[in-house]
Amino acid sequence: MGGGAAGMMAAIAAAGQGAEVDLYEKNEKLGKKIYITGKGRCNLTNACETSQFPEHVCSNRKFLYSALYGFTAEDVMQFFEEAGTPVKVERGQRVFPVSDHASDVTGALAREMKRLGVRIHLNCGVKELLLSDAQEGSVCEGVRLMDGEWVKADAVIVCTGGLSYPTTGSTGDGYRFAKAAGHTVTELSPSLVPFNTADEDTRLLQGLSLRNIQVTIKDGKKTLFDEFGEMMFTHFGVTGPLILSASAKVGKKLKEKGELNMMIDLKPAISRQQLDERFLREFAAHQNGFLKNVLAKVYPSSLIPVILSRSELDPSRPIHEISREERQRLVEVTKCFTCRVVGMRGYNEAVVTRGGVDVRQVKPDTMESKLTGGLYFAGEVLDLDAVTGGYNLQIAWSTGHAAGLAAAEMV
Repeated sequence: MGGGAAGMMAAIAAAGQGAEVDLYEKNEKLGKKIYITGKGRCNLTNACETSQFPEHVCSNRKFLYSALYGFTAEDVMQFFEEAGTPVKVERGQRVFPVSDHASDVTGALAREMKRLGVRIHLNCGVKELLLSDAQEGSVCEGVRLMDGEWVKADAVIVCTGGLSYPTTGSTGDGYRFAKAAGHTVTELSPSLVPFNTADEDTRLLQGLSLRNIQVTIKDGKKTLFDEFGEMMFTHFGVTGPLILSASAKVGKKLKEKGELNMMIDLKPAISRQQLDERFLREFAAHQNGFLKNVLAKVYPSSLIPVILSRSELDPSRPIHEISREERQRLVEVTKCFTCRVVGMRGYNEAVVTRGGVDVRQVKPDTMESKLTGGLYFAGEVLDLDAVTGGYNLQIAWSTGHAAGLAAAEMV
């Protein structure tokens, strides 16, 4: 059940083995969340080496090995190419459809399901699992739909997503189904989500995007996150690819501590000395200019007032009056622009959910429940999550594929 990435891939894998497959989706169309991924372009996987993939997984990476090697990023790219949606690899090994349209990803999956005879039921939600006791333990024998109809099945795959972007239908149904079947659901929280910050002056930077900067987040002296990339200031704090990835790494500690220090190096490609030399060159060339005007050669215009305020410098100061100590203050603020991170945004803005069905109760090679026969889980409903870059969708493809193949053997 569930017509998202994992559900559609599971249906294709099972039908490809000759199984009769029914896919139940409570929304009016398939792949609703796929349409909004990658800003509507759908970053469908990451072309890194399979051996490097687990490095980007935040939770239970060892559990993924079997499924990941069973259906790799290369397999995913080949699948979409053969299904009529050519793909391309961009910076950071991110993979997108050549068309830059997420709808082409969903279209390819829909065409393949149609070709294989998958029966798709839209606007058809599932209310509960049909569970019965057997000598060997509990068995899932089908589902009960929202309209009260019972549907018998040899195997049931739960691919209902998590709690992120609830408008796409991710409302936590799968966790309820899992608990009814005796499964533990680990603590849930938003992940790949923007940060709230407590610095009033950064509100002046709303809408400012920064590229090629370095973000470091610390808990005291301990570094929790330290990477290069892109980010953007907002009315509530900060967002962007780098920030979303940071949330996956520091979210648990932030919840525990309530506040963490974030340092932004606005010029990571050069040292403090090199930056000072850059200032000296600009100042020498504009000795009779005003500080705020000369700094326009170094910073985006909206950043200048905040930099000057933090450096305790008057924007109308003539360049020839600026002392070495004052210049050093500019260097320090540029190389260590601090923000106080005080929380994360909610599920409405989260790309994925952290936590889920405890993978210790799921077989890693088949995604079948260890507690209930004939019951499988795949995708975001499981306690698996990764950083941004196509890794989370690859988890959906790999686990869905593994579940589909295994479920087909039950028929």
